Amino acid sequence: MVALVVILFPPLLIAFLLVMERVEEPLRRPTSQREVADFVDTASVGEVETLTNSGVGRAMGRWRQRRRVKRATPPLV
Repeated sequence: MVALVVILFPPLLIAFLLVMERVEEPLRRPTSQREVADFVDTASVGEVETLTNSGVGRAMGRWRQRRRVKRATPPLV
């Protein structure tokens, strides 16, 4: 049992670190002035509430996610 833990721990730790790097990458990216201006112009009420409650990072993430979904779905005619 100990041998199994010794063998599996390093690969699992490396896998965890790689996943966390992908999670942290968008958080490290600075917000540009253009994105902030677009956010102010197009933010929904929920996104403004997120800004006031959770800060700029989470509000911008929610706004970016909404824009990605909007771009990915074609308009219904």
